[in-house]
Amino acid sequence: MVSEVFRSVASNYDLMNDAMSLGTHRIMKRMAIEHTSARPGQKILDLAGGTGDLTILLSKVVGSTGRVVLCDINNPMLSKGRDRLLDLGFSNNVSYIQADAEDLPFISNSFASITIGFGLRNFTDKAKALSECMRVLAPGGKLVLLEFSTPKNALISQLYNGYMSVWPHLGIIINDDRKSYQYLIESIKVHPSQERLSEMITGAGFQDVSYYNLLNGIAAIHVGIKKSNATP
Repeated sequence: MVSEVFRSVASNYDLMNDAMSLGTHRIMKRMAIEHTSARPGQKILDLAGGTGDLTILLSKVVGSTGRVVLCDINNPMLSKGRDRLLDLGFSNNVSYIQADAEDLPFISNSFASITIGFGLRNFTDKAKALSECMRVLAPGGKLVLLEFSTPKNALISQLYNGYMSVWPHLGIIINDDRKSYQYLIESIKVHPSQERLSEMITGAGFQDVSYYNLLNGIAAIHVGIKKSNATP
């Protein structure tokens, strides 16, 4: 079902993101990149990377001596991302892999950082995907998750729920698709709270887990570290 949702929205995915977030998703993604502490020469995995927003930012940071792997399970989304990055000139330090986050085709200790931007809530088995991230992340590396979360203020939560109800109507106007954006709302509502997700990340073996609320918790950045003495 999730595969079909993203196959349907791939063509206008970026436009809908701007419309639904009023452009704020771009600021949030830049903030997430800051939390990776990425440096030139590093190899970084952008998991569930879709059309490549985070990959573009990371590619600029790691430079010609580094590499960013854009990984997504959905071929239309990955193709859209690859075409977009090629058009923008990001080809020298970016690779593209179609793979399931719950069964990553990478050797252990491969990446200095892993980012997941608004993708974790779509994973069938989040715990397994987090364990796979733990395995392929190098000791000392960071997992950085940017995801919709739980507003901390009751009034903001009420206003946000009202605003979300508009999204399916935007989906009809922009993408001729209501069902996919109704799924988006439902996936947000059942996604773990900040505290629960922190527990899940810790349960996968990450240490020093922290989170940072954005827009009063409408979204949050979670960070976990794979300590140097951790085993994959």
